[in-house]
Amino acid sequence: MLLAIDIGNTNTVLGMYQDGTLGRSWRLTTDKGRTVDEYAILIHDLFRLADIHFSDIDDVIISCVVPPILNTFEGLCRQYFDKKPYIVGPGIKTGMPIHYDNPREVGADRIVNAVAAYEKFKRSLIIVDFGTATTFDFISARGEYQGGAIAPGVNVSAEALFERASKLPRVEIVRPPHVIAKTTVNSMQAGIFYGYLGLVEGIVSRMQQEARDEPLVVATGGLAGLMAENSTLIARVEPDLTLEGLRIIYARNRADF
Repeated sequence: MLLAIDIGNTNTVLGMYQDGTLGRSWRLTTDKGRTVDEYAILIHDLFRLADIHFSDIDDVIISCVVPPILNTFEGLCRQYFDKKPYIVGPGIKTGMPIHYDNPREVGADRIVNAVAAYEKFKRSLIIVDFGTATTFDFISARGEYQGGAIAPGVNVSAEALFERASKLPRVEIVRPPHVIAKTTVNSMQAGIFYGYLGLVEGIVSRMQQEARDEPLVVATGGLAGLMAENSTLIARVEPDLTLEGLRIIYARNRADF
């Protein structure tokens, strides 16, 4: 079995692959304060519910955008899985040219998403990843990573509103019944939801114009489904895009590892 681990700023996602197929996945809170042993206990309990044992793991591949926690997961892999993990970063083959002024600056998750989406669709793409930050990445028809944009995630934006406006309550991020709302809660939901949808479609539209292309717009991440349902530009939602990218990159590197 291959264990794919995507460590994000807010959540860490684990996916278990067998014969190239994703069997189970789990989502944990990313906590820089947890030790190797604490993560091992947590993962052990999740595996036990799925009748999976540490000894079943043949290899591990990790994508991480939280450098302080990477050493913890490397230690976890060595101590409990007895494996040296693949780490997405310099020195690993992705199969995708990176046309960025400094390729090392591109987050591993953005490259992994790009690899997975291009492998599946084989055409020009804009990938929108709704995470702690919302990232927008353009992939050319030749499979080249061309760059993109980064915006505060919708939850980060909403949290700033809740913290700075003391009289406003915390609200669920959903599509409200009307834009011209009649309650404070609905007014906030209208501003957050439609304001963020406008941000997403505005950036995507400008990227399409600048690229002079008609790329397929693919969304992933926590709010991808909600935004896609109400967007005229998002064509596909791929919830497991990052895990799939990790599987593909693993396959491209294991012979040389």
